[in-house]
Amino acid sequence: MTLAATDAAPKDSLFSHARHIVAENPVTGLAFGLFALFALAALIGPYVVPHDPLASNTSAALQPPSATYWFGTDQLGRDIFSRVVVAARLDMIIAVASVALVFVGGGFAGIASGYCGGWTDRIVGRVSDTIMAFPLFVLAMGIVAALGNTVTNIVIATAIINFPLYVRVARAEANIRREAGFVQAARLAGNSEMRILLGHIAPNILPIMMVQVSLTMGYAILNAAGLSFIGLGVRPPTPEWGIMVAEGASFIISGEWWIAFFPGVTLMLAVFCFNLLGDGLRDLVDPQRRT
Repeated sequence: MTLAATDAAPKDSLFSHARHIVAENPVTGLAFGLFALFALAALIGPYVVPHDPLASNTSAALQPPSATYWFGTDQLGRDIFSRVVVAARLDMIIAVASVALVFVGGGFAGIASGYCGGWTDRIVGRVSDTIMAFPLFVLAMGIVAALGNTVTNIVIATAIINFPLYVRVARAEANIRREAGFVQAARLAGNSEMRILLGHIAPNILPIMMVQVSLTMGYAILNAAGLSFIGLGVRPPTPEWGIMVAEGASFIISGEWWIAFFPGVTLMLAVFCFNLLGDGLRDLVDPQRRT
């Protein structure tokens, strides 16, 4: 067997496993399809939208959905469809960056806490308890208000309020597995504690952590939109789903429902997509599901 054929075999196996997971659960396929759509909008959306999302046109203000303006226009005449598509990039960046940050920080802290115990467990536990003592959205509001309403600070605030969730999941799983047979065998084989943590404990915790990633991605988008809705998130005129819902809320009573409706539906679909992705991601990375 050639080297190229050897390298191609794991890839074929991975794609075959992914096809099996999607075929077994069509809802997972729907979730991955929605995710691909949002990812595509985030990557190329700003270059293909039909109108400038920041350009005002007062002569076309408050136009209902039509062939020219698919989602209608807002009070300044800006095309809502273009703004919704362009906003996908910012909201996805906030969600991915905050979840990646807390996945690494909270996941490693939880694994170390559950595996090592002792003072490590006490320190990590007290930090998590302190964060959980506050209403999480109120804590995010306080952090952003203190540090300033920039994208970086929104990412940091979202990561901090999700920290206890990752710590608790990782700690519980590591605590169960630290005396498992495969860990004892790795220790007897002369592996260092760090190698056992990263090479044996972490891969076995990854499937359940991927479910947590999926759930907190949706929550991160909601958190960013909520902060923008109350004026502590991204600043106008930057396109962002929460800002658009806030700007359109006052026009619902007067009949211009489309200003808040389309950004709100997009936000709902994004959260729905990430909530459904959890089981599919778990099945994809779970070693026990691979054949």
